[in-house]
Amino acid sequence: MPNDALAFFDDEGTQVILDAEEAASLWGLTGSLEAATVSACPTCRARVLACVALADVLEVAPPHPRARELLELADDAPTLHLYVSDMVSECRHRTWRDPGHAEWSDALGELLDDERRRR
Repeated sequence: MPNDALAFFDDEGTQVILDAEEAASLWGLTGSLEAATVSACPTCRARVLACVALADVLEVAPPHPRARELLELADDAPTLHLYVSDMVSECRHRTWRDPGHAEWSDALGELLDDERRRR
């Protein structure tokens, strides 16, 4: 969708996609999810999140209309991490140098492969 801004996804390809308004609101209410971030691209909003920490951040933040879906995604995730893709940035993540980038890339690649297979 043209207004999609952030995609939260797990290793199995389950997603919650926020539009630009929802993403901006979530970013503001949660301090850019810094407290839940394990690894992040320094030039965009792509990141690896700890599921338990994300749940903690969402529970103490002011209410957000998509928090419940994000909590369910975190609770049902098959691993300890969730991933965020910045759908409006054209960032190539060249300055994201820690091992979290490889994990994020692998998860995103699997998600894209699954979407191609469904078409």
